[in-house]
Amino acid sequence: MKHLVTVGVDGSPESRAAAVWGAREASLREVPLRLVHVIDWPISPAVPRLGRETADRWADEALAEALEDVRRRYPHLEKTTRHLSGRPAAALAVEAADAGLLVLGSRGLGSLVGFLVGSVGMATLVATETPVTLVRVADELGDAGPTRYGEMVVGVDIHEAPDRVLAFAFEEATRRGCALRVIQGWKVPPAQRGFPFIHSDDEREVDRSVGQMLDELLLPWRHKFPSVSVTQNAFKGPASRQLVQAAAGADLVVVGRHLRRSPLGAHLGPVTHAVLHHAAAPVAVIAHG
Repeated sequence: MKHLVTVGVDGSPESRAAAVWGAREASLREVPLRLVHVIDWPISPAVPRLGRETADRWADEALAEALEDVRRRYPHLEKTTRHLSGRPAAALAVEAADAGLLVLGSRGLGSLVGFLVGSVGMATLVATETPVTLVRVADELGDAGPTRYGEMVVGVDIHEAPDRVLAFAFEEATRRGCALRVIQGWKVPPAQRGFPFIHSDDEREVDRSVGQMLDELLLPWRHKFPSVSVTQNAFKGPASRQLVQAAAGADLVVVGRHLRRSPLGAHLGPVTHAVLHHAAAPVAVIAHG
């Protein structure tokens, strides 16, 4: 396990919330916290009056503010700061390379739940293989102290190899001492979708088969993490809808994204994209094969 939690800081309320959330995570893992600010340099000509000296001052202020907030809440946590320049997504991906987790702030969707993932956040998500957690201001924590953790939720696909996703979810649930809900959606096989009617017995048979496959997938993880209370839900329909509903009362939602690239570049996939934009809890995105 990599012994570091890194947080991207830009002075916004969202990044301050991410710093506090990341500090709690570092405290849980008993590892140092690193706060990173990246100046987007060279600065766009659209803001000609913003020179390097001003940009450096803003960076220092953003880091100092986040560090002071973290220091007040977690005085015994080891903390460092880094002030970099370059393209933020690329620089954050490099900084995440030696970390066990990268934490980013993300704007909420106004009066709606969920995240507004900007271009930097989206580019960073697909540029690193390190797990990334997105946090909103609504997820900001109170003062440090004994915390009662809620249920965690993880979305899996039995037709893939979600070992990295499940490993992250079970390890996090163990740290928190909380229950874990595993969600798997299934669809009617493509060969049957053209039929005007599908017998309900066939659907029940598929449901039983998926449930059994999910049991088999989770069995070694239950043995490896016996302290984690696990519930599982396999159902017909889009996994994203169930994950978003479950996120309403969750402490953290864990989803995966493929490492492989399409001809148009890396992407998050429809389920992860939907969860990011509509979940009411922090979302951890885990890259897997």
